[in-house]
Amino acid sequence: MNSVQEHTPIDTNRWSLSGTTALVTGGSKGIGYAIVEELARLGSAVHTCARSQADLEKCLQQWRDSNLKVTGSVCDVSSPSEREKLMATVKSQFDGKLNILVNNAGTAIIKPAMEQTLEDFKFLISTNLESAFHLSQLSYPLLRDCGGGSIVFITSIAGNIALEDLSVYASTKGAMNQLTRNIACEWAKDNIRTNSVAPGYIRTPLIDPFVQDEEFVARENHRVPLGRLGEPEDVAGVVAFLCLPPSSYVNGQVIVVDGGRIVNGNH
Repeated sequence: MNSVQEHTPIDTNRWSLSGTTALVTGGSKGIGYAIVEELARLGSAVHTCARSQADLEKCLQQWRDSNLKVTGSVCDVSSPSEREKLMATVKSQFDGKLNILVNNAGTAIIKPAMEQTLEDFKFLISTNLESAFHLSQLSYPLLRDCGGGSIVFITSIAGNIALEDLSVYASTKGAMNQLTRNIACEWAKDNIRTNSVAPGYIRTPLIDPFVQDEEFVARENHRVPLGRLGEPEDVAGVVAFLCLPPSSYVNGQVIVVDGGRIVNGNH
């Protein structure tokens, strides 16, 4: 009589975000839009924000049509008072419960270092770095009171290597990577995991000036072992993993999503 080997059934809850709540900043376009959709499709109730009411409403309608649990509000994350208002909205929306924070909102000013003004510097610091730090502070009590959660910073390979005309932007992303490591250690006692996802060149509105240049695209495709620029969904899947139970021992990491570009010595 042949013995039948029993297999442990797959715990589908490990690959679900059902019952969780999430805040994703800058969700009306590009990587942020893809992250909102990915988390919502995995079952999370997501709140997002954008500077444009019209852009936000258009996205919210698309998500409603797809039966996804997504809400949104207008917020300029470079403003401390608007960040506080956003977190008050989130607290009310989710009855004080927050499991996931994705600090995605950010921008770039593409200029040689000698042409970057002090105003450019202040704007990028407040929009990219300061907002991510402050929103993490504001979310901390909500995450802690839920018994823990996941914070994900969206940074860039510009925080690892030098990219042309992006000196100030790169400085904010490098700082965010280090902020990730410090918060990961400091808040681990509260079961709050903190990681960064560092994309390479992803086809989003932010890099439209580059993508219009056929020579740039050909050069980058040659530098990337996978032979193409990234898509927002390439990043969103990694972010989602960092919010799921199977990543429960991943903390303080900067995960590069660039098709192999920065490890490729064949430039």
